[in-house]
Amino acid sequence: MAARDPYTSQYIRHTMGHEMLDADTEHTLALAWRDERDEAALHRLIRAYARLAVSVAAKFRRYAVPFEDLIQQGNLGLMRAAEKYDPDNGARFSTYAVWWIRASMQEYVMRNWSMVRTGTNASQKKLFFHIRRMQTKLEQDPTRSEPISTVMAREFDVPEAQVEIMLGRMSGQDLSLNTPQGPDEDGRDWLDTIADTAPATEDQVLGQMETTRRRGLLHDAISALPDRERSIVEQRHLADAPRTLTELGAEMGISKERVRQLEERALLRVTAHIRNHDSAPEMA
Repeated sequence: MAARDPYTSQYIRHTMGHEMLDADTEHTLALAWRDERDEAALHRLIRAYARLAVSVAAKFRRYAVPFEDLIQQGNLGLMRAAEKYDPDNGARFSTYAVWWIRASMQEYVMRNWSMVRTGTNASQKKLFFHIRRMQTKLEQDPTRSEPISTVMAREFDVPEAQVEIMLGRMSGQDLSLNTPQGPDEDGRDWLDTIADTAPATEDQVLGQMETTRRRGLLHDAISALPDRERSIVEQRHLADAPRTLTELGAEMGISKERVRQLEERALLRVTAHIRNHDSAPEMA
């Protein structure tokens, strides 16, 4: 773990020097904040228990996240606890706040452990924060006859597939694709081993040219239609808000069935136009 910067160390020393609250004072401050929104009472409550964020953060150091970020997340959890705490439920604020502080840090660690999103539901959290300890225990158990993933799935009451995925993710941190595969400076990066499934540049260009050509044919075919048929095709198939047969019939003074007949004839003409040009020999 990297050494703490002097500002973090100073903050920790300052935090540990804050006053300790007895139960009555804590209760009074919590009531003042809940009932009167007394910010001075809130700040005093938060300052007194900021040491909890520091204490809990120390338990998450093995997850290779910045210590100062963990403290910040703990303070956010502390503020959420103050917002939701009910001083009449009989529990000490410090006891209530620890849960929120730990939950805030757990979510932060899981979000930042890997670029691959790790689930944050209860079962995923339980797996993430206990899987390594249980893995070590099971690997040292000479009486174990089942695969580790099977035992863990039963212990945590989750599908074995979830355990296998989590074991894979916890086996190491993310590796940059630009990292060399070996010590040789001229060796390949891991990126070089990934197959390129994108279409070849030539295929992309030819595809774009063909799309442009067929759009031109379609435009020419529609432009060659009689005015009424062209209007029907454009309003029925090319408009952002296509018109209905009934609407066009009322607008043109003809029946809905007649509009359908004209549309069908127009589409046949368009299809024939495109087919004729597709089958025509190319000019040298």
